[in-house]
Amino acid sequence: MFFQHNPQVTDGAEAFIAFVTSMRSQFPGIHLEIKRVITQGKMVVTHSHLTLIPGKPGLALADFFRFEGDKMVEHWDVIQEIP
Repeated sequence: MFFQHNPQVTDGAEAFIAFVTSMRSQFPGIHLEIKRVITQGKMVVTHSHLTLIPGKPGLALADFFRFEGDKMVEHWDVIQEIP
């Protein structure tokens, strides 16, 4: 089971895929640039810049993923608008 800690997305891999697919449909110019990746044990953290609309400042993201073996099993995120 995949546990999602973002209240806008329900648990499960299918829900996560549906959320990403929906974002791509709503924002055809969406662009994600990963700035850094940090790993420690079973945790992987990405710090990214997400642009929903080209030319706009976008969002700063920190995504935390917990793995068991080769499977992602849990996700948390922190999102901040870029002024």
